[in-house]
Amino acid sequence: MSRTSPHTHPEGGQVSRRGLLKTAGGLTAALALGAGATATTADAAPAAFTHPGMLHNAGDINRAKVRVAAGDDPWLSGWNKLTANPHSQSTWTNRATATVIRGGTGENYPQLYNDIAAAYQNALRWKVGGTEANARCAANILNAWSRTLTTVTGNADRFLAAGIYGWQFANACELMRDYPAFDLAAAQDMMVRVFYPLNNQFLTGHNDACITNYWANWDLCNMASVMAIGILTDNAAQYDQAVTYFKSGAGNGSIQHAVPFLYGNVEGYDLGQWQESGRDQGHTVMGMGQMGALCEMAWNQGDDLYSYDGRRFMKAAQYVAKYNLNMNVPFTTYTWGTGQNCAQQSQTVPGAASRGQARPVWAMLHYHYGRRLLLDDKYISQMCLSVAPEGGGGDYGTTSGGFDQLGFGTLMYAK
Repeated sequence: MSRTSPHTHPEGGQVSRRGLLKTAGGLTAALALGAGATATTADAAPAAFTHPGMLHNAGDINRAKVRVAAGDDPWLSGWNKLTANPHSQSTWTNRATATVIRGGTGENYPQLYNDIAAAYQNALRWKVGGTEANARCAANILNAWSRTLTTVTGNADRFLAAGIYGWQFANACELMRDYPAFDLAAAQDMMVRVFYPLNNQFLTGHNDACITNYWANWDLCNMASVMAIGILTDNAAQYDQAVTYFKSGAGNGSIQHAVPFLYGNVEGYDLGQWQESGRDQGHTVMGMGQMGALCEMAWNQGDDLYSYDGRRFMKAAQYVAKYNLNMNVPFTTYTWGTGQNCAQQSQTVPGAASRGQARPVWAMLHYHYGRRLLLDDKYISQMCLSVAPEGGGGDYGTTSGGFDQLGFGTLMYAK
């Protein structure tokens, strides 16, 4: 049984990879589906979480290590991009603080996103290159924040901070969880106390606004944080909360709301209009990274959200990639309710602002759909090649948009 085989799911999507394992049974299916899958009931958290099991599993790390050591491209080019980034240097000094503010007066959140980028990049250098100094640096950054941070606040943007930096911080921790000097217990405690309550508050209450008021990215980053915290702390209920919201949540981050319109056989390819496509392309491409991170983490725990609902996300990624390659795409008028009284607004054409903007989101998608599944992902693959080798935080400007994704997909996902 291979990953390319379609398997109908009662809900109209695909059965989970764990469900396939259970159906096929035994080691043979486990080998066919790849490492990291655990045989349990479909559509429920694994009986035992796989570690490392967020954006990178043990196979990803080993492949990068072997390929870089052999001097093979594109892995070596991705490695060189990583080692050239100032954030990846073992001399990085953290700026941990008790209160992080995003939105409103006294904003200081760049301290957090810069330190997360540094922790993640140093962790990658340790995992791939084996350098102890980088491990110490990453552990020091994560320990400092875990023992210091008590509050994430600000205006409504605090929910963006809790979402984006929640899943990113957890991913850096996941890479470091087997390093003796890293205080995993402190990190787990801080994530549950500081980040999860805000993530959960947003997904359940949406800041008391109309359910359609907030763009897909707001839901997605908070969903990803809930999933990442669930994996980091081996909490099945939190993991399941994120998966369930992806499939049937009320807000714009759930798959059918995030991809509201489908188009079959447009010049030979199925496309899906993204919820933010009429807004601008910076946020639209950001959405590819946020949903991609959610799907990759789920994949490494045995759930194939990438293929859920007839590969709806792939159709959206093809659509977004095609438009950002300066090609035409169909567009259906998108109307939604805003504010607390759901005042209607509409978009009638794609938002051209930031069209073609480079963000390190495409390698994760191309190497999944095009190489893991061996599907024709024409537009995704072209976008992937156009931004390769991918960098990370610090390579795409100093503002928050350049830190919305952890990056380095060329190094970690090329196959």
